[in-house]
Amino acid sequence: MLRKIRSILAAVVFILITLLFLDFTGTLHTWLGWLAKIQFLPAVMALNLVVVVSLIVLTLVFGRIYCSVICPLGIFQDLLARFRRKKNKYSYSGEVKWLRYPVFVVFIIAGVAGIGSLFQLLAPYSAYGRIATMIFQPVWKMANNLLALVAERMDSYAFYSVDTWMRSLPVFVIAAVTLVALFVLAWRGGRTYCNTICPVGTVLSFFARFSWLKIRFDVDKCKNCSLCSKNCKAACIDFKTHSVDYSRCVVCGNCIDSCKFGALRYTGHSISSVKKSASGSVDTSKRSFLLATALASTAVMAQKKEKLMDGGMAEIEDKIAPARQTPLTPPGSLSASNLSKRCTGCQLCVSECPNQVLRPSTDLMHLMQPTMSYEKGYCRPECTRCSDVCPAGAIKPLDEIEKSSIQIGHAVWIKKNCIPLTDGVSCGNCARHCPTGAIEMVPSDLEDEESLMIPVVNENVCIGCGACEYVCPSRPFSAIYVEGHEVHKMI
Repeated sequence: MLRKIRSILAAVVFILITLLFLDFTGTLHTWLGWLAKIQFLPAVMALNLVVVVSLIVLTLVFGRIYCSVICPLGIFQDLLARFRRKKNKYSYSGEVKWLRYPVFVVFIIAGVAGIGSLFQLLAPYSAYGRIATMIFQPVWKMANNLLALVAERMDSYAFYSVDTWMRSLPVFVIAAVTLVALFVLAWRGGRTYCNTICPVGTVLSFFARFSWLKIRFDVDKCKNCSLCSKNCKAACIDFKTHSVDYSRCVVCGNCIDSCKFGALRYTGHSISSVKKSASGSVDTSKRSFLLATALASTAVMAQKKEKLMDGGMAEIEDKIAPARQTPLTPPGSLSASNLSKRCTGCQLCVSECPNQVLRPSTDLMHLMQPTMSYEKGYCRPECTRCSDVCPAGAIKPLDEIEKSSIQIGHAVWIKKNCIPLTDGVSCGNCARHCPTGAIEMVPSDLEDEESLMIPVVNENVCIGCGACEYVCPSRPFSAIYVEGHEVHKMI
């Protein structure tokens, strides 16, 4: 019963949270956004004490069921481990303290010191977010585009084609290496990553030692057949000494399910003190009901992109990103410093951005954190998707009025690239598409009102949305681009 309940809830949570990352329409966040907010590390970064305390209490009562039911990376490891078809494939091994605790210390130091790339590399939820966004979502989009092609041939618009492109090669490589490493570790040792590298697993292990409900041995019934140890993916059951390392047990239920003699039970009392029914068997109905209720309650706790056209006729082609002296950070992040301190690099905002503005940073100190660039779109003033989905508080929630009033940067005009001066033709794209009216066209020759018009930027009104940079027809570099601000301000 324990294994079945855990497997069903884990499957539901994993499918839903994966769909949250795969969704490029933004429609699922309204229903599934809570799944990201009940992840342990994002809740800590967002100072969401309700979730953090709830997860700790849950662990003190039931053990590390967070790792088996809520954490997507933990569930993903179970799926990868299934590729190894061999039965009774595991064995007991002692806790690898020399690796587990130094990794945890490094994780804490990286977080305090602001070394975001190392901090995010070790975070389990963020690791799965990178895999889902960088590897799974492009495949999902390509499948969607194939369906759109078929639907188009049938005169149906049930699907529409979306762009599929490489947001960041370094982050893609990191996601791919992480996937391969997880596969090898899970294939060979089940939950090796959870119990030797994962910092969240290490934190919860401190509380799991004192959990009320635990896997316990009935020594009188045990025949030392070793099936419990051979089916324990956490390698925490020593059948020879009839002991369980509760700091590593993820309460998967495999051991109970595999035991042929009923020598293992999930109980809050020592076996000798458990009351037996008249038939002599343990009455586990109340305990099963309690566990099912707890896991179920945990699970509960737990635009279409429009392409901009020049004059409605020709699609604007991609261009090369400018070298910004100060990177652009999303509206709601308050400042580059705040984003660096709170962001876990989970890529949820990147995967949800409908305008293809957000992408992972390639800067070593801020690797995998979101940055903005306007080669494929611009940050629409009415769009608040990234602030809506961020579970860690790195991007604060905004409404449309606040969003359109936050200055994340300002436009800079590059005279040598401007088409009226280089090609002798009129343009004005930047001024026509500026949503705040921060760009005005003036004569290039102040003494000749008939001369070609060039843009002038009012930095006090510009919000840095990038509409001007995106629609600028100059190639390969725009004649106008947005320079970021270290600290955002309201205008």
